[in-house]
Amino acid sequence: MGVEMAAKDRKGMVEVVESSFVVPSEETPKREVWLSNLDLWFGTHYTATVFVYVPNGDPNFFSVEVLKAALGKALVSFYPMAGRLVVNRCGRAEIQCTGEGVLFVVARSNFTLRDFEDFTPPTEVRPLLVPPVESVEPPSILIMFQVTFLKCGGVCLGVNLHHSATDGLGFFHFINTWSDIARGVGLRAPPFLDRTLLRPRSPLTILFGHVEYLCLPSEDPSKAVIPLAEPMILKISRDQLDSLKNSCSGNRAGVSTFRALAAHIWRCACMVRKLPSFRETRLYISTDARNRLKPPLPPTYLGNAAFRTSAVATAGEVISGPLEHLAEKIHAATVRSNDEFVRSLINLFEIANMRRMHPMSWALRGTNIYVVSWLRLPIYEADFGWGKPVFMALARRRSPSGMVHIMRSPGDDGGISVMVALEAENMPTFKKLFYEELDGVESA
Repeated sequence: MGVEMAAKDRKGMVEVVESSFVVPSEETPKREVWLSNLDLWFGTHYTATVFVYVPNGDPNFFSVEVLKAALGKALVSFYPMAGRLVVNRCGRAEIQCTGEGVLFVVARSNFTLRDFEDFTPPTEVRPLLVPPVESVEPPSILIMFQVTFLKCGGVCLGVNLHHSATDGLGFFHFINTWSDIARGVGLRAPPFLDRTLLRPRSPLTILFGHVEYLCLPSEDPSKAVIPLAEPMILKISRDQLDSLKNSCSGNRAGVSTFRALAAHIWRCACMVRKLPSFRETRLYISTDARNRLKPPLPPTYLGNAAFRTSAVATAGEVISGPLEHLAEKIHAATVRSNDEFVRSLINLFEIANMRRMHPMSWALRGTNIYVVSWLRLPIYEADFGWGKPVFMALARRRSPSGMVHIMRSPGDDGGISVMVALEAENMPTFKKLFYEELDGVESA
């Protein structure tokens, strides 16, 4: 069959067999969960992901009954996930812990794992492997699952998460708890549910410019047209990564994988976009606030604690300067993101009431790039009793041009996968340059 089936009707390739709601297996509190400004900022969309599993010979491989029973138990501790996002009388979004449950879809498909090169479902197929979102308007289901049984016996687990519910760390804590319970391990660590730790402080002091979020008075993001692109996955070996990190080290020891890769990606993007040397370009960075606050948030905090900062340079600096210099700029941008920076941002959201804030896609605008690291997320740990996933990635068909995700490759070889969405006309050149520059680093 192969992945060259683009001309066929792909909707007919995945058939829904069952659709139901899984509720907590025990009575849970009925209350409202206050959402922080970080939750509200992220809470306007769903994030779709897909996991791929290879059959292990068990006749009960990915038993729906086992999965549902374990999910019901997981929802006892993670009970807000079984609620609904609503708008309260004051016009503010919140989670109502109603216990209505999470959507659970069972589907089957004529696809086989052979149709997925390196177990990677084609970009245009991935949206078929997650439950569709009919509307983002409240009341909203917070998380939806789809278990798709492939013709060969393999399984794809697709997830659609409303981003107001939690960020990546909270999401994987929930998924991995569910999988632990399914294979008999039980609850390792309960989630921390109090989001009021991220309330604005009084007085509402703003200490930083937060250019990563604010529009200038003359700018209207609603009139900006940002191209969407089909992302591609580029893989880097451990040896290539080590050479790249060495080239970024200079007089510093231990340059991180993220800084080295972000610098490399930033340079390649500026080169393929052919930006004038004087043009300003910005690298946006997603950062976790949990350990940056004083006191730190509990590691099992369930909610959004991610925010963005940025490094800025001229295209000439990015293209012609040493990678070490770019890595230093990225390091400086993350170091300044301390407790005062995060509290200042939360206060800014409160004062602006989310007005004059630009969406991330608008901020990219053909000169900038946004690199999100999943390197510290446990993305391959969801073992439901039949083995760990052999692939995990975003399931969206299109992304704003300039969006990049860095994650560990499956297995233990130390490789890295980079999911890149760039302007369609620049994607082939970017891929070529991405590897040529790596080869240049190795031979230097």
